[in-house]
Amino acid sequence: MQEKIKVAVVGATGYTGAELVRLLVNHPKAELTQVISRSKAGQRVDQVLNDLAGQIDLEFSSTVTEGADLWFLALPHGTSRTFLEEHKALTSTVRIIDLSNEFRHKDRSQWHNRSFVFGMPELQKSAIETADAIANPGCFATAITLGLAPLYHNDHLDFSTPVHINATTGSTGAGASLSETAHFSYRSNNLSWYKAFTHQHLTEIGEQLTKQADTLPKLYFLPHRGDFARGIFATAYLEYPDSLEQAYDSYQHFYENALFTQVVHNPIALKQVVGTNYCHIQLHKHENTLLITSAIDNLLKGAAGQAIENMNLMYGLDQRLGLQLKSIVY
Repeated sequence: MQEKIKVAVVGATGYTGAELVRLLVNHPKAELTQVISRSKAGQRVDQVLNDLAGQIDLEFSSTVTEGADLWFLALPHGTSRTFLEEHKALTSTVRIIDLSNEFRHKDRSQWHNRSFVFGMPELQKSAIETADAIANPGCFATAITLGLAPLYHNDHLDFSTPVHINATTGSTGAGASLSETAHFSYRSNNLSWYKAFTHQHLTEIGEQLTKQADTLPKLYFLPHRGDFARGIFATAYLEYPDSLEQAYDSYQHFYENALFTQVVHNPIALKQVVGTNYCHIQLHKHENTLLITSAIDNLLKGAAGQAIENMNLMYGLDQRLGLQLKSIVY
């Protein structure tokens, strides 16, 4: 019988880190040995994450120590590289899955002798299976890249074709730290856009869609803040000369072996994916315009769930292990 993977979660009290802890507690092949949070050090995990009462017998630690096979880094953006430098003596024998934006871009994917693989199983499965370091994709990047990848990878789109994208994310996408636009009083009964056409995920989206390192697609991305806690609902539209049936054939063939990305014919509702690790994609044609709708749970397929997928692939496990979750639907 395969021994359990000894796992440490670093940065375990943010939304993503806490979601990782919840998944790992119930993963049959993972043993959560360390849960790192300087702000909660010495406190019992199940007294901070109250929904885990009776499920975990660990305290938060202030720093990582020897013993883990795999580190999940759920740290604030821009801090993972510094953390790894501070703990360089411990990194030689561990695998790493980083959930920040630190190593996602191709020109920043190296750290000493490590090369971080972009951890999107639908596009990089073989590389993930042999990797010892993973850069987990961003949530918007996951929803949008999965929605557009078949068009670019199958050469249906010229890079000069403009693609217009609107995507709305729940409040957990802003992180657990307080900010004006994350407050309930701001989000409730409200809708607003931010970072119009300049969102930081555009580079990683473009790099995963293109086969040419020096050419990025022409993407016009408008992100929105939604009046809900979880999920991303994304729409993209573009000129498309072929039929809707040809588009569906292309998408279904591209994702025929994808366990968590499903191409569907009925219009998508966000609740059908919230609480799951699935991405649902639906296509619609109007005159010469193709509309692609994709939806994910930003904390699962867009973060912690996809990180567990990557762990499963790295260790030769069933990709679905620990991730057969149901949607809330109602």
